Amino acid sequence: MKGKICILALLCISVTKASATELVYSPINPSFGGNPLNSSHLLGVANAINDYKAPIDDLGIEEQSDLERLAASLESRLISQLLSDVGAGNTGQLTTDDFVLNIVDDNGSLLIQITDKETGESSTIQVSGLVPDQ
Repeated sequence: MKGKICILALLCISVTKASATELVYSPINPSFGGNPLNSSHLLGVANAINDYKAPIDDLGIEEQSDLERLAASLESRLISQLLSDVGAGNTGQLTTDDFVLNIVDDNGSLLIQITDKETGESSTIQVSGLVPDQ
């Protein structure tokens, strides 16, 4: 009996026709050529499973007040103007709360002397190759 069942099973398997189709990869992610309409869905899923929270307090970054941002912007603008004036052949000095900057054009070499008001320590930076506007 067992032999007849095995033979019958083998005949059924050999008689049926096997069919297969070609596998074609189509990407889902629009970054890799997928449908652009999938992007909002993928972003929503990524945001839903994202449990990372940025450690704002651990970075030690303090937010500046409007007045501090204005002062930093003005200092940056003054230093830029001072360097432009030195490039035109003038010398200049800028005094801030903490430092005194002396900038001199010495025959194509830019000398920047930075003096700390509190300690009196001084650093000099020399940049060669300053070419005036022609």
